[in-house]
Amino acid sequence: MNKTIFEITKMDCPSEENLIRMKLDGISSIVNLDFDIPNRKLTIFHNGAIDQIEKSVIELNLGGKKISTEQTAQTNFKENKNQKKLLWSVLVINFTFFIIEITTGIISKSMGLVADSLDMLADSFVYGISLIAVGGTLIKKKKIAKLAGYFQILLAIIGFVEVLRRFFGDEKLPNFSTMIVVSFFALIANGICLYILQSSKSKEEVHMKASMIFTSNDVIINLGIITAGVLVNWLSSSKPDLIIGTIVFGLVIQGAFRILKLSK
Repeated sequence: MNKTIFEITKMDCPSEENLIRMKLDGISSIVNLDFDIPNRKLTIFHNGAIDQIEKSVIELNLGGKKISTEQTAQTNFKENKNQKKLLWSVLVINFTFFIIEITTGIISKSMGLVADSLDMLADSFVYGISLIAVGGTLIKKKKIAKLAGYFQILLAIIGFVEVLRRFFGDEKLPNFSTMIVVSFFALIANGICLYILQSSKSKEEVHMKASMIFTSNDVIINLGIITAGVLVNWLSSSKPDLIIGTIVFGLVIQGAFRILKLSK
């Protein structure tokens, strides 16, 4: 058996892990996948050549690069029997915060919160497709991925149009306190999701390093919205909120294209 280590520079949170798992689903030569999110490393135990696996990893555009390949005598791997339960947990958390953020974003007139709600929805799509992949067929998974990807792109485009309308219009300032409070709780929710999925892998990781939380793009987005809320209040301008909203909508579209790659 061979052991190949990849560096995945854009693997920031469990949703990227699930994207990779789904992309590699169905490659019969793979025996086991071992993810190290904090260090952005993926170790693949496989039989035969690495060519097909490497091509699939690179196609996701997550900055995948092969570091090394060597033979290994390891044959025993820990199987996570609670995979479905864990995926359901993080799916519920992400979808709940999608509802919370899009509702409070509309009420408070914050495009940052609306955009982040779509990012939460995107993660929910990934976990949902992962659940289908656990017990469903490859064809069904690809159909759901295609629908989810296009729907995500449509929502992001609508968001971009609304940002432009507000930029050139005369809108009231977004409620900065709502932006800060909701984003703070979303920050905690993202940390909990990362904790749930990482701590399940071994007892040694239950105490999870702080770096596991702060390597996540989702957390950076939350901190960006909190900063935008402070600037909205300080500058008496909606521009910081519109800027962070535009950035996040861009990330949502980028994520949508990654999901679409699963449908090919």
